[in-house]
Formats: sequence, structure tokens, C-alpha cells
Amino acid sequence: MVGSVLGASHWRSHRGETMVASYAHNLSRRLPLLSLLVILGVGLVIMRFIGTVRWPVLLPGVAMMAFAAERGWHWLPSQVAQRPLARRRKDIVTLPMSVGLSALFAVSWALSLYCVGNDAQRALVRVLLSVVSVAGVLGLAHAPAAALRLALTCTVPAAIVYLAVDGAGVWPVVVVLTMANLTVLMMTFGFHADFVRLELSRQQLARRERLAARLAQTNFEQASRDPLTGGLNRRAILARLAQEVTRHDAPQPWLALLDLDGFKHINDTYGHAAGDDVLRAVSRRIDAIGGVVAHGRLGGDEFAILFDGALDGPGVAAAAHALSQAVRAPVVHNGVTLRLHASTGIHRMRGANAGAANVGGHAVGACLERADAALYKAKKRGEGAIVLFGPEDEVALQHRSAMTRQFNGCRLDDRLRLLYQPFYDVDSGAVLGFEAFARWSPDGQTWLAPGEFMHLATATGRTGELTRAVIARTLAECDAWRRGLTVAINLSPRDVTREGAVESLDRLVRDAGADPARFLLEMNEAALLADPRRARTQLEAFRAAGFRLALDDFGAGWSSLSQLRDLPLDMVKIDRGLAAALSSDPGARAIVGTIVSFAWQLGIECMIEGVEDEAQLATARALGIRLMQGYHLGRPERADVALAAMDRAVA
Repeated sequence: MVGSVLGASHWRSHRGETMVASYAHNLSRRLPLLSLLVILGVGLVIMRFIGTVRWPVLLPGVAMMAFAAERGWHWLPSQVAQRPLARRRKDIVTLPMSVGLSALFAVSWALSLYCVGNDAQRALVRVLLSVVSVAGVLGLAHAPAAALRLALTCTVPAAIVYLAVDGAGVWPVVVVLTMANLTVLMMTFGFHADFVRLELSRQQLARRERLAARLAQTNFEQASRDPLTGGLNRRAILARLAQEVTRHDAPQPWLALLDLDGFKHINDTYGHAAGDDVLRAVSRRIDAIGGVVAHGRLGGDEFAILFDGALDGPGVAAAAHALSQAVRAPVVHNGVTLRLHASTGIHRMRGANAGAANVGGHAVGACLERADAALYKAKKRGEGAIVLFGPEDEVALQHRSAMTRQFNGCRLDDRLRLLYQPFYDVDSGAVLGFEAFARWSPDGQTWLAPGEFMHLATATGRTGELTRAVIARTLAECDAWRRGLTVAINLSPRDVTREGAVESLDRLVRDAGADPARFLLEMNEAALLADPRRARTQLEAFRAAGFRLALDDFGAGWSSLSQLRDLPLDMVKIDRGLAAALSSDPGARAIVGTIVSFAWQLGIECMIEGVEDEAQLATARALGIRLMQGYHLGRPERADVALAAMDRAVA
């Protein structure tokens, strides 16, 4: 009963693959030794009974030795490990029956010899049966049902035969043999129960470890994967870049930054769901390009891609071109075909041993900076251009980085100079006001125009500070506003949408005792493109604060007459490019005439800038323009020089 419970019951309850493997492994370490013991024991019996019985009587022993040898070989650990799990399961299931039948056969043969042997021979049989019984029970500790059958087969028939042949004089031997087998059986069952508990605990621990590993993998996937595209997220792709730049073996991969041109239009026109479909499609297409070893989304519509370092320059350019063509393929969203293209900047990553020629090339930030510089260059070229960062780009980057550091670290008041250019009413010849032009110097000697340093202000986040510094300097050194004249100040694109810009500029002007109506705030059309709705709201707030507003450089490329209608403007300033073509290009005259006519109908003043000669002035005048600005009328000068020139003209 005990053997049944601890054998078959445990086996049925815990016959999973892991338990089968564990049972088979433990049995393979014991059964070959037990087989060897049987072979030795049977061999001794045969040797002792030679001459006492005929040879045919001993042949079953030889057969048993052969069977024991085969079973020992069968259960060798190396043999068991090679068998499929199903075969090991079958061996364990059939083991109790195999042990029971073979033990019955062996004991019957041994007891038949016991009946005809002398005292010494019978003593040998008793010892061998006892040893085999005890050793067999221990050897079958992990097969309790088989151990129980072996013990019963070796004990009960033997006890009966011993008492029948030798009489009551052997009852102490029978008692000791029986008690020894019972003791060993109980110990074996206890060992087996402990084994099952330990094995189940080990399996449970292994399951928990596997579960923890799966959870860790899941958490890693969630932490490193972009949930939208399935590629690496920003943190993971940056970590991959950090891993690559620490490598010392060549070749190192190429870093490409890919930016989707036209993505904002898709988002604004068809909604964010369409944009999400585009990002997923682009990620799949990147993954399908040969030579891509890793990719991830840095944010928005910008992807970082690592190309195989084994590619040379033309090779990576070809791979990037294939990717560009793949991105151009249409994306279908809710029956609508979406099309866009991508600009790509590429830089060969450099490791820590790249040498002095690649200053900072070992840093992830430096690699990204160079790839981003190439991307910026590609976007300026347009139409999905691909640019590889080269030596000339490195020189330009180092210069720009040095300039950026200088701008970021300088005190603007110490490095800022303003020049003022007058604008006129050519009908009366009167100066109506001055436009303030900022100049910034990196060294106190060379002075740069806004086109050369405004990108530095944007990169360092100092555009608002720069605008406030220009207005404060204007209020302090140019008292044209005190004389009832207009002072024009250029706003940066960020000023047009920056939170708090209206309040800070209004406070600055009023604290100086000036009237905001004396200030004409100029912005170009590019400032309105990033966030048209926010820009319009901000312009209305400037207007409500008393400032006058002008749209600068109108006609430079993005012009739309609807802007004149929809925006709260006081003036439109026609771009100097149209002014230069007025006297020679009928098309330019037609465009300017249309602008002037439309502005007049809307009640908006119209000024033309960049008037360089008398012919341009006369042509503009003939088209109905009376407000003009340019070198032909007056150059930008310091405040005192500009005001003195105005005073002399009036006198």
C-alpha cells in the first residue's frame, strides 16, 4: 500500500516532462551498479554449485547474468540521456513489472538450488539474497513500486523456503532478513518522498525563474520598444549608439538620421491616426532594407538608423537611396493615399580610438550632431535628398559649434550693436521712422548681420532675450519714438508664438514711458507657418496691446494674398528681391501691382524695401507705392548719425 502511494500515485501526479527526466537520471545512476551486483552474485552461486548440480540447472543463472548485463547497459547514464523523453517515460512505467518478474525468476532459481545445497552453499544463497534484496531496494529508491516488489519477492518466498528446509532453527535469520528489508523499505519510501518534494520545489523554483525571466524580457521589450512602430525607442537606440561608439574594432556602423518631409501636413490634414499609420509603415520599410543593423524612432517623425559598417560610402548611399525610394511608396489610410518623402543625413561613427582628427567623435552627442548637420543640409536641398557628412562639413560644424558656444556664453549687451535705417514717404520726402538692425560680434571686432547669427539665438534659446535687448537698446539710444516717429523692430519666429512675449515687450516699452503705437513689429512669413493658429492669436494680442504689425519680406517665396486678408496687419513690406527686378521685369511689376492694389483695398499700408537706385524708386512710385526704404534713400547708421542726418534733411 505504501509503495503504491509513493510510487504510482506520485508518478501519475507528477509525470511532467521535467519529472520524467529527473526520475530517469537518478535511476540511471543506480541501476547499472545493481545490475553489476546481480551479475557478481549469480556468478558466485554458479561457481559454488558447479559439481553439485547438473549444468542445465545452472543455465538459467547464465541467462540471468546476460539479462542483468543488458539491463545495466540499457540504464547507463549516457544511454538514458540519448533516448527521447517518451522512451524514458515508457522505461519508468514498465520498470516495476520488469523488476518483479526478473526478481521472481532469479529468486525461484536461487531457492531451487538452496533446497539441494549443503550448509555452506545455503549460507551463500541466504547472504546473496539478503544483500541483493537490501541493495536492490536502495537502488530502486526512485521507483518505490519496483523496490516493494523486489523486497517482497526476495523476502517472502525465501523465508518460507528457509523455514521449510532448515526448520525453526533459522527463524532468527528470517526475522532479521524481514526486519532489514522492512527498515530499508521505509527508509527508501522516506527518501523518495523527500526526493519528490525537493524535485517539485526545484521545478516550482525553476518555473518562477522562467516566469521572472519572461517578465524581465517583457519589461525590457516594453522599455526598449517604441509602442507605435515596434522599433527601438529613443532610450534604446541611444543606448545602442553608446554601445557602438565604445567599440574598438573596425569597421564601425554608419549613423543615419531620417526625417519625414510632409509629415506635419498629413497629421494636420488627415489626423494623427493617419500619421501613426505612416510611422508604422516607414518603420517596416526601414527594417526591410538591406544593410540596416538597428533602427529606432528618436521622436516625432525622426528616425535613427544604423547601417552596416562593412558598407563603403557609395554602398551606404545606395542603401539610403533604396530606403528613400521605399519611403516614397504610398501609404493607404482609410482609402486615402498618403505620399511623402524623407531627407537623410549620414555620418560614419567613430570610436574612442578614432584619433584627433575626429574631435568628440567618440561621444553619442557628437555623432548625432554630425548626422543632424548632414540632415539639415539634406533638408535645405529638399525632395528627399541624402547627404553624407564630409570633411568640409566637419570644418563648418566646428566653426558653428565655436560660434554657438560664444553666443551662448556672452553677455548680449556687451556684444550687441544697433544700426538704424530710415524709411520715407517719397511724396513728401519726410522720414516716417527707422528700422533697427541688430549686429552681433563674437570678438568685438567682426560684426554679423541677423542672417548670420539668428540661428545661434534659436539654437541657444536666447531669441526672446535678444528681442528684449534690441528693444531696450532702441528705447535708450534712439529717441525717434519721442519725436512721434515709428521705430520698426524685427521679431523672430519664436517671438510670434512664444508664451508671454506680448506681456514682456509691452511692459518693457511702457516702463520706458513709450507708446507701443510708435513701434512697428515686423515678422516674416516663415514665422507664421509653424503654428498659424497660435501665430494669429499672438498677433491679435500684440495689436490689442497697441503695437503696430508689419508682414516683412512679402513675395519672398511663401506669399499668399490670403495672409493679408486674414492677419491683423497694419503694413506689408514688399521683399527686396521684387524691388531689384522692378525696372527690368514686367512680371515683377505685375506682382507688385497686385500686392499694392490688394493691400489698398484692405486698408493696409504698403512699403517696398531694398530700393537701390532711382529707376526702382520711379517704378515703385508709378505703381502707387509711396513708402520706401533702401540704400538709395539712406543706409543703416548708428542712432546718433541717423538722427543727425534726419535733422539736417529737415533743416
